[in-house]
Amino acid sequence: MKKTGFILVMVLLLSGYTTRVHGESSVGFSGGIMVHAGYLFSDDPTKVFSNTGLGSAEYVKGLPKAGACYGIGGTLRLHLIDHIHVGAEGFLSGLPLRGVSKGSNVRTGWAGAFCDYYTTWGSRVQPIAGLSVGGGTMKRLFVTEPVTSGASESQTNYNASYVNTPFFYMDPYVGLEINLNEFIALLIRIDYMLPFGRTKSDLASLESDVKWSNFMTPSGPRLHVGVLLGKLRNE
Repeated sequence: MKKTGFILVMVLLLSGYTTRVHGESSVGFSGGIMVHAGYLFSDDPTKVFSNTGLGSAEYVKGLPKAGACYGIGGTLRLHLIDHIHVGAEGFLSGLPLRGVSKGSNVRTGWAGAFCDYYTTWGSRVQPIAGLSVGGGTMKRLFVTEPVTSGASESQTNYNASYVNTPFFYMDPYVGLEINLNEFIALLIRIDYMLPFGRTKSDLASLESDVKWSNFMTPSGPRLHVGVLLGKLRNE
C-alpha cells in the first residue's frame, strides 16, 4: 500500500509539472485523491450477505438491510478536447454492519475507465456529468455472536458466512469542480454505482450456471470529495 501510494503521488506531481511546462497546450493531465461516504441498501438481508441459507435460519431476523459506507479512491484524467475528460479511477469502500456481531461487513473494491463532459459557470466552477465502467469484487462477511453450548463452556458454535463476488459495473455521476487556482481544484461528486454479478437463488449451485446479468446489492449513492492537481481546463 505504501509503494502504491508513493507511485500515485509521483504520477500526480509529474502530471502537474508536465502541464505547467506545456501550459499553452489544450492537452493536459490531472488527477487526485478522493474520500467518500454513502448509504447502501438492499430489499433483503440475504442479498446483503449473498447467502440464501441465512433465510432458512433464525439468524435472518433482525439482520441489517442498509447502512453507511466510507472509503477512498483516486483518479487520473486526460484532457483531450475542450469540455471532455477521459481517464481511469479506482476505489475501496467499507460497509460496517451494525446490529450484527463485531466484524460483519461488506467491502467493495472497483476500478475502471470513465468519460465525462463539463461546462463552465463563471471563471471557477465547472459542472460535470459522466459515466464510469469497469469491474470489481464485493467481499461479504457475516459473523454472529458466538454461542456456547454443550456440556463444556469451551465448546463454542459460530455461524459465519464469507462470499467473494466479482462484478462489472456502470457508474453514472454528476458533480462540481471548483478551481482554486490554475493547477488545484476541489472536486465534489455524487454517483450511484450499478454492480452486476453472479448471484444465485440456489446457494448449493452458486458455482454453476452463474448469471452475470443480476443486479447486486447493497448499492446506493456515494458522495466523493477530493483535491485535483494538474492543468484543470483547456485554454
